[in-house]
Amino acid sequence: MKAGGLWVYDNEIDRVFGGPDDGELLELRDFDGYFLGYGFINSHSRIRIRILSRDEGCAVNEELLKKRVHAAWEYRKRVMHKASDLEACRLLFGEADLLPGLTVDRFGDVLVAESLALGIDRMKRTILSALVEELAADGAKIRGVYERSDSKERDLEGMLRVSGWIELPGMGGGETQVPITENGIRYLVDIANGQKTGFFLDQKYNRLAVQRLCANARVLDCFTHTGAFALNAAHGGASEVVAVDASATAIAQAKENAHINGYERTVSFRTADVFELLPQMERQGERFDVVILDPPAFTKSRASVKKAVTGYREINLRGLRLVRDGGYLATCTCSHFMEEALFARTIAEAARGAHRRLRQVEFRQQAPDHPILWTGDENSYYLKFYIFQVFDF
Repeated sequence: MKAGGLWVYDNEIDRVFGGPDDGELLELRDFDGYFLGYGFINSHSRIRIRILSRDEGCAVNEELLKKRVHAAWEYRKRVMHKASDLEACRLLFGEADLLPGLTVDRFGDVLVAESLALGIDRMKRTILSALVEELAADGAKIRGVYERSDSKERDLEGMLRVSGWIELPGMGGGETQVPITENGIRYLVDIANGQKTGFFLDQKYNRLAVQRLCANARVLDCFTHTGAFALNAAHGGASEVVAVDASATAIAQAKENAHINGYERTVSFRTADVFELLPQMERQGERFDVVILDPPAFTKSRASVKKAVTGYREINLRGLRLVRDGGYLATCTCSHFMEEALFARTIAEAARGAHRRLRQVEFRQQAPDHPILWTGDENSYYLKFYIFQVFDF
């Protein structure tokens, strides 16, 4: 167990006394009897214990959970750029908000929850009810809470995958296509069928940073998903945007979002494998003022990092070859295991391979509603985002 960490792995435990059932709270001590914390146990998981409190004598009860929820909401109100950003915002981010395994996103009048740990799963209704009350106290009416606990990570915890409206006092259900506005752009978020909770909120301010580069620019947006970077480019005054994704479902949603905002003429969409399309564009002499690379995570474990490096190097090399001299590349990784220094080296290798010079404009991370906890391996720091100006040698 790393100092300050909130996870205890199965190979770090010597003995468990009292035979607690999976999902129950226990007291954690080291070999000398020194108190380490209270956490819930799950014998099915490699992460055997998830710490809830390091305060000896602390009562882990409804009052504590409400305090954690209140602190999380107060934090978001202070760190987000403007009040309207709270209407599409991550409200709870698991360990980073000291509620391990539970993520909650807000999309207008709907909350979407993902529960990935057994202990917190038993507490989720209390936590979600407290969150609805916090929002109501600030005048935000929530009509329902939708659960998207359908990730395969639940299998590793010995839990069934579930999705659907959660029954809470005073909460209903209704339409699962939820309208939001972010950075002045409107979207329909498919909370029932979209990836994760339906929309990637972590890139909110990174999209805004790219938006500022796109006036009168020809833009290529790779791995567009629901079109968010492409629409920010159009909103920033791009003359033409080409948006690419391998998923026909994602492209259909992106086209709908373009229609809602009146950008059908500015943004064109292609359903294609980006790794195959970019070399074709290069051979055809295509060039862009701005190229955006927002791929899915190429690695979700340390064991596959080496293979992921190859993928990131290739996609950045191909993207760099399509940027006009003096143009811009926005590139990122959303993998916790692709560490910052390794990602930077990989981009540098791609630039050498493409015979391009890079001038860094800025380095960014996930939006502050996805706070980064400086402890152990709890995965809260995952998004690394660079903007470069690109030059010929």
